[in-house]
Amino acid sequence: MADWLIAILMGIVEGLTEFIPVSSTGHLLLLGHFLGFESTGKTFEIVIQLGALLAIISIYFKRLIYLATRWPVDAEARRFLIGLLVAFIPAVIIGFAAYDFIKQVLFETPLVICVALIVGGFLLLWLDRIKKVPVYLDADKYPLRVYLLIGLFQCLAMIPGVSRSGATIAGGLLLGTDKRSAAEFSFFLALPTMGSAVFWDLLQNRANLNFDDIGLIVIGFVSAFLAGLAVVKFLLDFVSKRGFGPFAWWRIIAGVAGLIGLAVTGGF
Repeated sequence: MADWLIAILMGIVEGLTEFIPVSSTGHLLLLGHFLGFESTGKTFEIVIQLGALLAIISIYFKRLIYLATRWPVDAEARRFLIGLLVAFIPAVIIGFAAYDFIKQVLFETPLVICVALIVGGFLLLWLDRIKKVPVYLDADKYPLRVYLLIGLFQCLAMIPGVSRSGATIAGGLLLGTDKRSAAEFSFFLALPTMGSAVFWDLLQNRANLNFDDIGLIVIGFVSAFLAGLAVVKFLLDFVSKRGFGPFAWWRIIAGVAGLIGLAVTGGF
């Protein structure tokens, strides 16, 4: 397959899967593994994540500007930003402490990704069938305890294949939030989490970064941005009406397909 087609495909996969509970990292790692694609210093894989991040910023631009300008005088805006910070802190602590193990062991073990996809799929099916009346309907007004616990759930996604959005949304539902507000909070929490993760990856790989293939990077970035826009715009309504069943089965099928692929290629 031509490199530019791989760049488009991987960009679309990043944008489509970053904000739905199927694990963008797991999909990209498996896809790169089976296509035999890996950029020098993983520059491509790191930078295209910014395309998905830009999709969130563009959709919630007015809201973000409001929060940035009104927090000194608006108690609700200030409370929400504090909640975001509280939810973000566990990822900083655990991510920093376990960075080498995550990158050098977990990210290099396709079997872990496949198993995580399958297990996470069955957990989403179970969660979708729980008859739980939501207590918290507004992501701006969760108790600080809920913000913190959602942040701890997010840390499970450091295992590739778990899904950052899946972990945060599932955590929110178990803690009494509704599906729509849990998904929306997951979008906002992606900003500091993904932003800091990309920055840290770039910093750690700065000696190996290679922008010679800038054309492929731009193609992947734009593809991730456009796909991310499409997902964020439809996801809230879709999840509210349909739940997580389709994503759960997607995970299970992808994980099983990955296991079969590893068995055929001797990748175990």
